[in-house]
Amino acid sequence: MNTQMKPLIIGTPLTPSATRVMLLGSGELGKEVIIALQRLGVETIAVDRYADAPGQQVAHRAYVLNMMDGAELRALIEKEKPQLVVPEIEAIATDTLVEIERAGLARVIPTARAARLTMNREGIRRLVGETLGLPVSPYRFANSLEELRTAITQEIGYPCFVKPLMSSSGKGQTKVHNESEVETAWDYAASGSRVSQGRVIVEGMIAFDYEITLLTVRALGADQQIGTHYCEPIGHVQVNGDYVESWQPQAMSELALQRARDIAKKVTDDIGGLGIYGVELFIKGDDVWFSEVSPRPHDTGMVTMCSQRFSEFELHARAILGLPVDVSLRAAGASAVIYGQLDDAGIAFSGVAEALRVPQTDLRLFGKPQAFKRRRMGVALANGVDVTEARVRAKLAASLVKPVKAAN
Repeated sequence: MNTQMKPLIIGTPLTPSATRVMLLGSGELGKEVIIALQRLGVETIAVDRYADAPGQQVAHRAYVLNMMDGAELRALIEKEKPQLVVPEIEAIATDTLVEIERAGLARVIPTARAARLTMNREGIRRLVGETLGLPVSPYRFANSLEELRTAITQEIGYPCFVKPLMSSSGKGQTKVHNESEVETAWDYAASGSRVSQGRVIVEGMIAFDYEITLLTVRALGADQQIGTHYCEPIGHVQVNGDYVESWQPQAMSELALQRARDIAKKVTDDIGGLGIYGVELFIKGDDVWFSEVSPRPHDTGMVTMCSQRFSEFELHARAILGLPVDVSLRAAGASAVIYGQLDDAGIAFSGVAEALRVPQTDLRLFGKPQAFKRRRMGVALANGVDVTEARVRAKLAASLVKPVKAAN
């Protein structure tokens, strides 16, 4: 347990007293973190690999950078001198973050080790399955198509999932049903990786009833000791590894919930630091298996913008600044993704008014400059008397928003 941390004294943005936080990755999740930080008087710097990313549109300053270039990344951190560096994506020169932290140039959230450990599926899977001995789906790693075939036929079996070691939002993931699909899965995993590694993970399929995200917050208490807090479990539907809707709370047995919390605590205690973790878990009856963990806000957690007193973004901002957190649920809620549906730049959206006429709904349109047919461009949020009603409303609102080509 780290007893050296203490709440930051918040300064005034754009003055010498400013408390500066740099986000590495500034998509829709980073944008909400930036907004939450600014409400607490923090000066924000948004970094991404392309210009006009959602978070860059609201930050005090923005930079376009290849975050896998360690020298460029260090030079920017030395120039801006942030107190906190918050990785929001996986594709970052994590060895440089370790050096930054070791040199005392900035505190990496939650830690530099966490960024390095979770940037690829091998590090975190070996920690959870082998070091901590927690229940996980069977897995093997493969460095070639032939190794992949051998791993599946001799050990994992069909159906199974082939994934890049490093990717997000389901990119590069394939469910493989038989031998004829293996080569295509190998090729797709290579194309979907954030960093080409020539190495994949193959995971056995668990016949789970449902999967959840357990948002787990490590925050300082009044005694300045780190405590662990759990949001109500979030249920979600994924298609090809990409979340399409989520809801909170997900009903589950008391025993399954306790086991989920126990797993989340063991994983996040080992990784350490302050902030929110998105711990994904498979549930079957009272049995629970670890799936993945993100040391940052989770896409399925966007539902918390309508379901909790403080969203996952506000909780993250508070926790990393050393401030108190409150994970209480406000109302049953749901979220549903709005896709680009077009391959075009600077698209527009029709049907916004119609969507917002659906009772107890709200929208977040992310402002991404480039749309793709399956790119997440926004999300509909809804409340209801229960999650069933909230899900119906969220999906209806999302369906009413129509991406269209912008008028010339």
